Formats: sequence, structure tokens, C-alpha cells
Amino acid sequence: MEEAFERTNFIWDAIDQDLESERYQQVHTRFPPEPNGYMHIGHCKALITDFLTAEKYGGLCNLRFDDTNPAKEDTEYVEAIKRDIKWLGFDWTGGLYYASDYYDKCYEIAEDWIKRGLAYVDELSKDEMREYRGTLTKPGKNSPWRDRPAEESLDLFRRMKAGEFAEGQYTLRAKIDMASPNIVMRDPAMYRILYKEHWRTGKKWCIYPMYDFAHPIGDALEGISHSLCSLEYEIHRPLYDWVVEHSQNMLPAKPRQIEFARLNLTQTVMSKRKLRALVEGKFVRGWDDPRMPTLSALRRRGYTAAAIRDFISRVGVAKADSTVDYALLEACVREDLGNNAARAMAVLNPIKVVLTNWPENETKTLVMENHPDHPEMGTHEITFGREIYIDADDFMEEPAKKFQRMYPGFEVRLKGAYIVKCEGCTKDENGNVVEIQCTVDLDSASGTPGSERKIKGKVLHWVSAADAVPFEARLYEPLLASDEELAEEAEAVAEETADTEENQEVADETLTRKDYDFLKKLNPNSLSVVNGFVEPCVLDAQVGTTYQFLRVGYFCKDPDSTAVKPVFNRTVGLRDTFAKQVKK
Repeated sequence: MEEAFERTNFIWDAIDQDLESERYQQVHTRFPPEPNGYMHIGHCKALITDFLTAEKYGGLCNLRFDDTNPAKEDTEYVEAIKRDIKWLGFDWTGGLYYASDYYDKCYEIAEDWIKRGLAYVDELSKDEMREYRGTLTKPGKNSPWRDRPAEESLDLFRRMKAGEFAEGQYTLRAKIDMASPNIVMRDPAMYRILYKEHWRTGKKWCIYPMYDFAHPIGDALEGISHSLCSLEYEIHRPLYDWVVEHSQNMLPAKPRQIEFARLNLTQTVMSKRKLRALVEGKFVRGWDDPRMPTLSALRRRGYTAAAIRDFISRVGVAKADSTVDYALLEACVREDLGNNAARAMAVLNPIKVVLTNWPENETKTLVMENHPDHPEMGTHEITFGREIYIDADDFMEEPAKKFQRMYPGFEVRLKGAYIVKCEGCTKDENGNVVEIQCTVDLDSASGTPGSERKIKGKVLHWVSAADAVPFEARLYEPLLASDEELAEEAEAVAEETADTEENQEVADETLTRKDYDFLKKLNPNSLSVVNGFVEPCVLDAQVGTTYQFLRVGYFCKDPDSTAVKPVFNRTVGLRDTFAKQVKK
């Protein structure tokens, strides 16, 4: 934790100035997720920034669920978000809240605005509202209902609350400035009619406040000092301040909004709407499918909280948007697991090797270290016998240049065991190698004087056929076929987050034509399932345990494992220079 505080950023510099000037006496932040889906890696930057900032200054951080849109919200998502925050090592020291806690106060403020001439009930349809709003270069024009008498607007607003009107028939809008160069300030909608039963308030409400109205009110009511949010909300900051300022007689605090660049990651879908489309369309097996970028999926795949926090720390907090290579996240988890994951041997593409000079029906017990750099992690036993499995990629009948693995006439060492020499192979009627014959240097067992003999061959991983455990390995690639499509994806995310008020409430419900195009561009090779053999020591491991399968990669035990056949998800691979050369 101390290392995370060593590097400053523009947010912490601003907070230092606020504390020095006594603008605020204590730092109080909040993390405000919407419970309409599972949190993904993109949310981690905001989450960690909010919680870590509070920790740095000895302050408080609230968890407040933005449940202003009951159409797609559910307690399932609430509990999942709470689990993810705890897993990352944080706690909502300032308390747990919901935007719906403040519905009564929001309504009270809305009525006050109407009485003071700061809001009015509008009858424009969504299409008309869009037309009246203008463009980035053309100012908007006033609604015909903008100067409706306050008494009439108040009566209509109360009747909206009573459920007398249809959805979309009326909208409560703030009266600001239709000619403002900031399009967000052109009389934004504050309330809309929505006949959706809320998972917390039930049928009490049929009108719901918009995010731009409810969020600053919630911040002020909770005494938030610094409202930290992603950069697309910068254009909304004047509205945030306007809401707080014009409600100040009803609010106890005046928070400061500070924006920072969101996390854009190559080869990763960051739109929650599109992620839900994948789940509901059964393109993946659920929110925790290891191909998904959700925290629950990354956890199931074997990513650690420490690796994700390290990744966010390396990315840093900046004002300018940028895209981070997914390889950095992989490097972080590889480094963490390299230091902490126990070792074992597994063969994903097995081929049998018969040691012709090893006595039949005779086995030997060997001892393997669980981690080469951590003797305190102990050891485990493995069986060595006449028949073993190696990876088929480690054999070539006619070796390529610089190939130093198994081929006829060449010696290699089996990890933790003996030096063996390939004598030949057996093929089937199609010319495929089905068995390899080797001889063993019986005086070369690891740890004995004979093991000091130098050979040119590599050290190969293997599994004894006598007690090999069949297992399923799930190998993952990016969900999208190319980064070219992800450039469009980044634009879609920004549009989704900064949606204007007339379609914000349905943005998470409706799949656009572009969404369907996105589904057509999914990578058909995002999941490959192979069946191999692994050491028996992994059978008793708990679900979620991660191993480095030597020379193969890091793998995490999946909940689909059974007592006789474990299932492992590949978390991240190991670098293999020769394989890259062959591929080229």
C-alpha cells in the first residue's frame, strides 16, 4: 500500500491544495456503480482511484449504488459488485448507500425548483426535444412549454408522480440556457416517467430522477468532498455544480468534481451493454465466463487482486485519454503468479514415450519442489515409470534448425528425473507419430552425481502414465477478432456513458444495429478446449488455486472440476521464443 502512495498525480495535487487552503477539512470520496451488470476491468481504475485516495488521506469512501434506472438493475449485481470490491482489498469505510435513499429529497428539491422558476414540465417528445436542442455549432431554441406557469408545472409534476400520465408524455426539465455552448446545459431533463417496479422502493415511484440530477444531490447529502469520475463527465461538470448551487439551501455540502481519463484496454470489450448482450445472447456462459473482462471472470480465470492493483498503479491517473496494451495486464499477473503460484507438470497435447530399458512394472518416487525460489512452499512426490507422456510439440522426427528438444539420436532431460535419448518412433497408417521410444541413462537421476553430465538438449516436462490424471484445459483468446473493431468499441463506450437525457434511460436496454454488427465480429477461436494429463497433486487443490504448469503457462482450477477430472483455465501463457520463431 505504501508503494501506491509514492507516486502522486494531478488529483492528489489538487486535493493537497484543497486541504492546504482549508476548502475541505477531510477527504471523503465515493464509488457510485450502477447495479445493472457485473463490474469489469474498466471500472477498476475508478474504483481503485476512489478507495485509494480516501486511504491515502486517512479519509472515508462511500459505496453508493446508482439505482436510478430500475429497468435493468438487480440485487444479483449489487452483491457481485460488493464481492469484487472486497476481493480487491477495499471496504466502504464511509458507509453503504443507494441513490434511491434520496428519492424523497430529490423530489423535494424538484418541487422547490419549480416554485422558484428553475424547472418546468415539458411536453416535447424525444424527437422534438432533440430537434429543439440544436447542435454543437447551432444553439437550441426554447420549448413552447418553457414559460409555463410554476403553479401549472407543479400540478403536472405531482400528477406525474401520481401516475396519471403515460411514459414519455411529460418530462421535468431544468430551466438553464438553451443557447449555452455546452449542450448539456440546454435545459436538461431532471425527471422522466417510467413504469418500472424498483427492486428497493417497489411501486412507490413511477417517476425517476436522471443521473445528472440525482448524483450531485447524493454526493452533497453524504458530505463528499471530491467526486472523482471519468473524463467523459467533464462536459457535465457545469451541470453538476449548477444542481448543487441551486439546491444549496437543502444540502449540507458542496463537493468538487474532478475528472480523469478512463481505462481503455486493447482487445477488450468495455461496453456494459454489449457485455450483457453477450450474456443474454448466450455467446458466453455467463458474466463470469473467463473470456469476459468482468472482475468475476478474471478471478475465475486466475487473475489476482494484487496483479490488477499493480496494473492500475502502472497505468496511473492522467487527464488525457490513452489506450493501454492488454499485454501490460498479462505482465502484471505473470509477475505475481511467477512469485506465488506453486509448480506442477501437465501435458496438453500428450504423446506416449516408452523407456525401453526401464524395468516393466517398476516405478520410482521422486520429489519435486513446489517453487524454485520459495523452499518454504514445500515439495510433492511424483511417480516415474516405464511409460510417460510428453507434449507432442516437444518431438520432431526431422528436427528444425536449432530445435533442441526430443528427436532420434538426441538427448534431453526430463524435469526432476533422468536424461533420456530418443531411439525412434512408431506411426499409424496415416503417418502420425503415436509412440516414441527412448532409453534412460539410469545414472542421471536428478540430484545424483550422474545428473551433473552436461547435454545440449532442453529440460522437458512430462507426466507418468501410471498415475496421470486426465484433465480439461480451457485456452482463451480475445473475444473480438481485431483491435480495429475495438477502436469503434471505445467510441461506443463514450457515447453510452455520455448519453443525452432523452435516451439515457433506454441506453442499457436497446441493442442498436451497431451492437448486432459487433456480435458478428466475435472471435470464433476465443475458447479452445483440450484434454491432457496432469500430476495427481492438483486433484485435492481448492477451486481457484493457480499453478504454473511448467513450460506451459499459469492455470487456475475451475468450479466445473469434478473429483476425478479437474478443469483448468489458462490464466496467461509463458513466453516461448522458439515457438514464435516456428510460427513466423
